Amino acid sequence: MKAIRCTQFGPPSALQLLDVPLPEPGEREVRVKLKACGINFPDTLIIQGKYQFRPELPFTPGSDIAGVVDAVGAGVKQHKVGDEVFGFVQTGGFAEYAVAPAKNVFSKLPGMADPVAASFLMAYGTSYHALKDRAKLQAGETLVVLGASGGVGLAAVELGKLMGARVIACASTTEKLDLCREYGADETINYTTEDLKARIKELTDGKGADVVYDPVGGDFSEQALRATGWDGRFLVVGFAAGDIPRIPLNLTLLKSCQIVGVFWGAFATKFPGENVANTLQLMQWHGEGKLKPHLHATYPLAQTAAALEEMMARKVRGKLVVTM
Repeated sequence: MKAIRCTQFGPPSALQLLDVPLPEPGEREVRVKLKACGINFPDTLIIQGKYQFRPELPFTPGSDIAGVVDAVGAGVKQHKVGDEVFGFVQTGGFAEYAVAPAKNVFSKLPGMADPVAASFLMAYGTSYHALKDRAKLQAGETLVVLGASGGVGLAAVELGKLMGARVIACASTTEKLDLCREYGADETINYTTEDLKARIKELTDGKGADVVYDPVGGDFSEQALRATGWDGRFLVVGFAAGDIPRIPLNLTLLKSCQIVGVFWGAFATKFPGENVANTLQLMQWHGEGKLKPHLHATYPLAQTAAALEEMMARKVRGKLVVTM
């Protein structure tokens, strides 16, 4: 089978499209003939050796998969050959076939296109876990989303609005903020031309944000934390800016606020039952037309490196997908 292989840590240009052996499913695993794999920002870090874990070289990156079950291992009862599914793997998604734990794979909804299915689980799973389980977001609260036009950011905007929050979306261009308004943002802040802290304070009548969702990091994190209100929750989701900020901890004392880590992948692995419940709720909302992933573009498998470069260039609004 064909697969994108990372044989050395480095930029996307170092990736290779190679022939590799067909993987065999083990106990409680399924093999999926892939139709699509979504690109997430961690994919750009994993290939450079900059993510929380370093896979052993060589490996195939890609995690957000959709396709058809091709084979099942021993002990698998919830899936059978021919089932149309989507799910996630730690690595292995940018390929024609992938093996996944059966507990990490879900049946697609009728009419759910493969690129949409491959855009769904990690973005919405991360954002729903962050807002529901970690922030305990309540209707009527104010949610500030940094990097709001990206995959997880746009999902957070959409989910925050669906959960009854007032959503303030923050991004770097007018075009990105226009998309956020289409997805339900009540207010927007362009943090390349506006003072982030001052505008959050202004838009909340000096109260500050109840919840800040931050997948960006860098210089904006401290500004947003300073604009968090009393008993606020600051969600650490990722570091798309490339820099991990050093936060003055006295800010949490002065505001009686919380800095809360969000690692959806670890949550889904450690607490599969809770993750299944969250996923079923997300699928229900999607089936009702309340959640609609925004596809920025699709690329064929052979052009995976170009897709990753577009992600790293901060040009993407919504989701990028590789198709097989």
